[in-house]
Amino acid sequence: MKIAIQGIEGSFHDKAVQKLFPTRQIELVKCDSFDVVTQNVKYGKADFGVIAIENTIAGSILPNYHLVEAGDFEIFDEVFLNIQMFLMSLESESIIDIFEVHSHPVALLQCKDYLRKFPPQFKVIEGNDTASEAKRIKEYNLSGVAAIAGKQVADRYGLKILDSNIQDIKENQTRFVLIGKKGATLSEKTPNKATLRFVLGSEVGTLSNALQLLAGVDINLTKIQSLPVLGSPWKYAFFVDVIFDNINNFYNAIEQLENSVKELKILGTYTQNRENVPSELTNVLEDGR
Repeated sequence: MKIAIQGIEGSFHDKAVQKLFPTRQIELVKCDSFDVVTQNVKYGKADFGVIAIENTIAGSILPNYHLVEAGDFEIFDEVFLNIQMFLMSLESESIIDIFEVHSHPVALLQCKDYLRKFPPQFKVIEGNDTASEAKRIKEYNLSGVAAIAGKQVADRYGLKILDSNIQDIKENQTRFVLIGKKGATLSEKTPNKATLRFVLGSEVGTLSNALQLLAGVDINLTKIQSLPVLGSPWKYAFFVDVIFDNINNFYNAIEQLENSVKELKILGTYTQNRENVPSELTNVLEDGR
């Protein structure tokens, strides 16, 4: 099974794939950006993609919501990782030798308080992903340069850990979602979570009415995120996550919601997975069909 990720072996996305499919034989399709991940899924070069969608420090990764919706993908599963950040370099270096640090922008954002402690001439450089930046230090023998990544990256590429758990908040989690073309077959397990996108009309109270409608049938809103509607200035779409005990109540709510909003799309129904239970995916789309 081919799964596209942003990054390389040892990255947090690679780790998320391993959590979802610990016993499956996986071929990683390594991509430089989240956009390339979705393009690989769209054109059948990968069966599925795994992308980060939100972090407890950095918040929602807004461009990825647009990528999921615009590509007409479906969310099939989710997984949560505890993200611990480490500063790493060549074995010969010490922390006083470092004048430059590289990592993914979201990783750097998670460590901004730590990075502020360095002198003004210290350079912070945004890179493609955590693992790639660390690997580059080793491959090119870059002295004076450090990377921020997970401990598994230092172990894989033979780098020295200069400092540990440098993220601003120690309880740091990232949520990843498994996306693919609509129509992949999953297990018969009844879903209890959904991700929706809707656009409201201009009438007063439309958002309140939509949320009350969900609450009225025992559907619990766990996340709401507004994003601009591209090409429509000052118009916003709402992405929401909901959980429910009764699938019939969910579909009844969807039917009512369709009559009270301008646009509505179900981006995925799946099983809430805070315990990181391995995915029960049972079929893979072949040749992108």
